[in-house]
Order: sequence, then structure tokens, then C-alpha cells
Amino acid sequence: MAKATFGAGCFWGVEAAFQQLDGVIATQVGYMGGWKEHPTYEEVCSKTTGHAEVVEVTFDSSRISYDQLLQRFWDCHDPTQLNRQGPDVGTNYRSVIFYHTPKQEAAARASLAREEASGRHSRSIVTEITRAAAFWRAEEYHQHYLEHLEGATCH
Repeated sequence: MAKATFGAGCFWGVEAAFQQLDGVIATQVGYMGGWKEHPTYEEVCSKTTGHAEVVEVTFDSSRISYDQLLQRFWDCHDPTQLNRQGPDVGTNYRSVIFYHTPKQEAAARASLAREEASGRHSRSIVTEITRAAAFWRAEEYHQHYLEHLEGATCH
């Protein structure tokens, strides 16, 4: 099993996008990339902790590759929006790939270059690629949130 961590806006929709993939064993939402230990959702939303809303993906690398996870990341949000996704605005909604290994870092950088060269975006990609830090699990009511609301989706 391996881990991957992505921030692509509100973590509810991002988590749902990754849960659908064959080879993804588990997901959990939380916070990463800031300076406050054990942040709460309210603190992260106040934009004073530096954290991004993220989804941590546990995956079976014999069934799904990290490159396939990266492709889902690019497909599930607009990586050209700086510190926002749609109506959600703030650094906590930034587009970011947190790598766990040097191999993941290299794959993420190569994937970003391919995505930038693809011509799919009319503006430059602003996605950050940075080393994974402490993952702070979000409050329980955020976990698998959209599963509890039949038919609900994020933008």
C-alpha cells in the first residue's frame, strides 16, 4: 500500500473523485501544509493556519499507478485557479500535490509539465508541488461527507 495526498479545492468532492477508482483502498480528508498543529475546520477556513484541505489516498500500487491518481487530480479541478475552486476562495482551497517520496515528486513534476503542454488550459497552471508534511485528519463529520447526502455533489 502507498499514500498520495492532494489538495484541489473543497475536500468533499475531491475525496469522492478518488473513491471511485479501482485500486484506491481508502481515503480520508484532512489538512496539510500549514503551521498549526491539530487545526480545526473553522481554523483552516479562517485562513490563519496555512493549511490546505486535502484528501489522503491509500492505494494498491499493483492495481493503480500514481500517474493514474495524478490524472484524476488534474481532471477533478481547475489547476489554473489560484487559491480557489469555483466559489470557494482562500489558500485552504489551493491546488497542491503533496509528495511522499522522491519518486512521487518526479512523477508529479513530469505530470504537471505534460498537463501544461496538453493545451487543455487557457491559463497557466498554478498547482504547487511540495513535500508532504503532517496530515491532520479532519473532524469525523467531514469523512466521506458526500456519501451521507444521497445524490449530492460538489461543483
